[in-house]
Amino acid sequence: MTVSTLKHNMSGDIWGGFAAMLVALPSAIAFGVTIFAPLGSEFGAKGALAGMLGVTALGLIAAIFGGTQRLISAPCAPAAAVLSAIAIEYTRQNMTPEMIVLCLFLIALSASLGQILFGVLKIGRLMRYMPYTVVSGYLSGVGIVVILSQIPKWLATPKGTNWWQSLISPDLWQLPSLLIGLVTGLAMIYGPKLTHKVPAVIIGLAGGIITYWLLAFNQWPILLNIENNPFVIGHLSADFNGMVDNIQGLWQSLFVNAIPRWDQILVPAITLAVLLSIDTLKTCLVLDALTGSRHNSNQELIGQGLGNLTSTLLGGAPGAGTMGATLVNKASGGETFLSGVFQGVWALLAVIFLTPLIAWIPTASLAALLLVIGYRMIDVHSFKLLKSNDTWLDFGVIVLVIIVANTVSLIAASGLGVLLAILLFISEQVNSSNIKQKSFGDQRFSKRVRTRQEIEILKKDSRTNVIIELQGSLFFGTTDQLFVALEEDLKTAKFLILDFKRVQSLDFTAGHMLERFEQTLRERGAKLVLSRLPEKTIAGKNIKTYINHVGLQNSEVTHLFDDLLDALEWVENETLNNSHLKMEYTDDLSLNHFELFKNLESNEIQILETIIQHQYFKKGEVIFKVGKSGQQLMMISNGLVRISIQTPENHTSHLTTLGKGQYFGEISFVDLENRSADAIAIEDTHLICIYRSEFDSLLKYQMPIIQKVFANISLSLAHRLRNTTDEMRHLMDG
Repeated sequence: MTVSTLKHNMSGDIWGGFAAMLVALPSAIAFGVTIFAPLGSEFGAKGALAGMLGVTALGLIAAIFGGTQRLISAPCAPAAAVLSAIAIEYTRQNMTPEMIVLCLFLIALSASLGQILFGVLKIGRLMRYMPYTVVSGYLSGVGIVVILSQIPKWLATPKGTNWWQSLISPDLWQLPSLLIGLVTGLAMIYGPKLTHKVPAVIIGLAGGIITYWLLAFNQWPILLNIENNPFVIGHLSADFNGMVDNIQGLWQSLFVNAIPRWDQILVPAITLAVLLSIDTLKTCLVLDALTGSRHNSNQELIGQGLGNLTSTLLGGAPGAGTMGATLVNKASGGETFLSGVFQGVWALLAVIFLTPLIAWIPTASLAALLLVIGYRMIDVHSFKLLKSNDTWLDFGVIVLVIIVANTVSLIAASGLGVLLAILLFISEQVNSSNIKQKSFGDQRFSKRVRTRQEIEILKKDSRTNVIIELQGSLFFGTTDQLFVALEEDLKTAKFLILDFKRVQSLDFTAGHMLERFEQTLRERGAKLVLSRLPEKTIAGKNIKTYINHVGLQNSEVTHLFDDLLDALEWVENETLNNSHLKMEYTDDLSLNHFELFKNLESNEIQILETIIQHQYFKKGEVIFKVGKSGQQLMMISNGLVRISIQTPENHTSHLTTLGKGQYFGEISFVDLENRSADAIAIEDTHLICIYRSEFDSLLKYQMPIIQKVFANISLSLAHRLRNTTDEMRHLMDG
């Protein structure tokens, strides 16, 4: 994007960033409070500050180094859910608050480094292929965890009271907190129906704050005092010295406290890194769909990792590219990555100048905001999967991930999600056939034009030549199924042709299966033919090299070809050789040997011989090119000629191969137009040519010859057209 474009969009980016900050900052404060809430109410201010610092650091760093246009990064629900769940779990293990803070710091630090590593290793694109069912189940599980964790905060029940105890104990409810949260949630839900100019989060938060002060000035004057007030965030320290002390305290605790076990850090960090990456890339995909742009997944992960690294080192909360703030940014005029930078700048100004006001934000309002956000994370549309027998298993996967997330842990749900993703993929591959099309030698032929005698032999003897076009992934989960499908053909086929054009991957088990194929065919004296082995699969594996390593490349039994048509032609030649077809003429052919002139009398052949010309071409020499003039009919006295065309993508497409006794150039000979294809000698070739001008000179005296030749050309063209029609029908059936 040019400098002039950035300047032109500056105003939109400034206001888009401001609107995004208004959405991201309250949510980030709520998420920060959520993370530290299990440690006690005295950590609420620390959590709020962590949320604010996270918005600032992620906005500035992730936007600059990630580069995705319009993307807004901030602390998010998945991060809050994972880290708060870890804090709760470690609290139950009687770990000290200081030790838990250290663990959370190390987890966030490791997760940010993991995101950078994901980007450097260029595996960002792989995360986009996580099955929808797994992502849906996990996000729904996270949504439910968020809801359940916020119920006690909304009702302001005593510390240690779980969500169920809070719901069934109305005597523990604090009425001010209940009313503030209720108004906040209703305002957030119904506010957008009144106006779309103000973000729903801001409407909800404003409703909660107004309710707080109405209650304070009317019935609960205790709310007017910020000291020891459990209904607000409380004092925040956003000065430079306070942040430095916070950072120093984290690093000093590394030397004071015992280092946590690696599994207490590494496993949650990997979970968090994957979740934040998926959350970001999901938002990027939505942006791409809305704007027609294309993001760089790997670069964005590096940017997000650097943003989270900066946030963590400053004592901020980790986050990701957030959907709500991003959409608000777009709707408010944001056009470039600078809108994310400006969002960070606005957040920094808010941290510096507005922390005294932020300290008065009701915790019940933040809890209510998260309750609504958590509900919206739940994929209620997944219930539609129950309507069909084909999708009930997908719904079961979603439910299973949700159950594990809420009964065991989010970490276990993450591991289960990855396992289910692998099992779903294997199931999909196993239940789909690796055989795209199966045909036999008497149904499908090469592009080599044969004589009638050769065609009759091929139709008679080629039924045992089996052509298998493979597809998909050949791996340990599909090899047995493929072996069973080809078991009968391995017992009867003289030539087994396996075409690999549509094969995406192949593992050692599949390579061993090919060895079994070769061994079975060797015992009967049959041949294995492999064609169109891709140089690289989608995983980057060179199948040709792999086949060579397992000892199958051009052995006595196995033969490899770059093109299926070449493989078919070789098999046809072998079939004809095995049939002991006797060629009556081994030398160069003369006119009377061509089927084109089979019904001409000897004297008529002699008349034609007076107008013929002989041309000789070396192997690889061009006979004619498409678009060139040329009206001669060319008959192959000896040699081999390939006819091909160039596609719009500059690829050469093989049309047909002509051998001894065949002819070509008949189209230009008949319609007097330029050549419609290329002709190349693929062996040293001797051609007998009849020019149309010389042929026309016979009209005055030898009309019967003219009529017979054109009739034979018409019959030959009709025969070739029928063969083409049969081939097209076969391809369409496949």
